[in-house]
Amino acid sequence: MKKKLAVFFALIGWFAVITQFILMLENRVTSLPETVIRFFSFFTILTNTLVAIYFTLVSIAKNQESKPINAPGILTAITVYIIIVGLVYQLVLRQVWDPQGLQMIVDELLHTVIPILVIIFWSIYERTKSINYSQILKWAIYPLTYLLYVLILGSFSNFYPYPFIDVATIGMTKTLLNSTVLLLIFLMISAFLLMVGKSIIKR
Repeated sequence: MKKKLAVFFALIGWFAVITQFILMLENRVTSLPETVIRFFSFFTILTNTLVAIYFTLVSIAKNQESKPINAPGILTAITVYIIIVGLVYQLVLRQVWDPQGLQMIVDELLHTVIPILVIIFWSIYERTKSINYSQILKWAIYPLTYLLYVLILGSFSNFYPYPFIDVATIGMTKTLLNSTVLLLIFLMISAFLLMVGKSIIKR
C-alpha cells in the first residue's frame, strides 16, 4: 500500500511541477536562462520538487526500511516544508493572485492538494517515536539556505519571488523581520507535528 500511494503521489507531484514549468515558459517575459533561474527561485517549486523526488525514491525502493530515504525525520521535515508552502499561499498569496484555467488547477495542486497528501502520508507512515526534537534545527538548514540564495540572487537580478522578501520594495529590515516570523512559524509547526505524532503513538 505504501508503494502504491508513493507512486500515485509522485505522479501528481511531477505533473504539477512540470506543468508549472511549461506554463512559465509559455508566459515568460525574460530570456530562457533567466526564466529557468526564476522558476527554481520559488520555495513552492523547490519544495514540491523535493516532495516528488521523495515519493519517487520511496516508490522504487526495494526495502521500505532502507535509509536514508526512510530514516525517521526525513518525511517529517518534508511535511513541514510543504505545510509552510500551503500556509503562506492560503494566508498571504491567494489574495494577490488570481490564476485561471490550467494555471488555477496547477496552483491548487502545488499549494493545497499536495500538502494534504503529504500530511496524510506522514500520519500513516512516519515513525515519530524515533525522532528527536533536536532534529528540528537540522531541518531549518533548507529554508535558511533558500533565504540566503534568493537574497543573493535578488541583489544581482533585482528579482525576488515573494513580496514579503522583496528587498527592493520593502527593504532589508522588513525582509529579515518577515523571514524571522516565518522561521518561528516553521519551528512551531515542526514541534507541533512531533508532539502530535508522538501522542498518536502513545494512544
